Amino acid sequence: MSAHRQYELVYLLPAEASEAEQAELQSQVEGIVSRFSGTIEKTENWGRRRLAYEIGPHREAVYVLHVINGPGELIKELDRRLKVTDKVIRHLVVRVDEEIRVAERQRAERQAHLAQRRVERGLPPETEEPAAPRNDDAEQAEV
Repeated sequence: MSAHRQYELVYLLPAEASEAEQAELQSQVEGIVSRFSGTIEKTENWGRRRLAYEIGPHREAVYVLHVINGPGELIKELDRRLKVTDKVIRHLVVRVDEEIRVAERQRAERQAHLAQRRVERGLPPETEEPAAPRNDDAEQAEV
């Protein structure tokens, strides 16, 4: 079985879509996710917003975001279903777990590098407390 990964799904509904239509589509998405043993971590309704460019007759749309954990088959099925759903103007699914892992790895490497530089300078290892913010103006005044 494939590994569960984290994805962000954003879809656009027509601005005229009623609350009932939004809830119906959201329940369809939840049903598909549960059928493929996935989970929805977060759902955000961003509300009605103006589109960057017209899509057909639409100038505004309702934006909805879902953060989903699940296998790749789940995303394939969601993508297939959203393509044929007339209520959805556009949708986009992005895998985000890899980006989070890369950011954590870069943060750890940066901290290790800073600790090594402190040791090379003969300074004690940095404590867990965050350092006080630097005041660059006061430093420049001293020079």
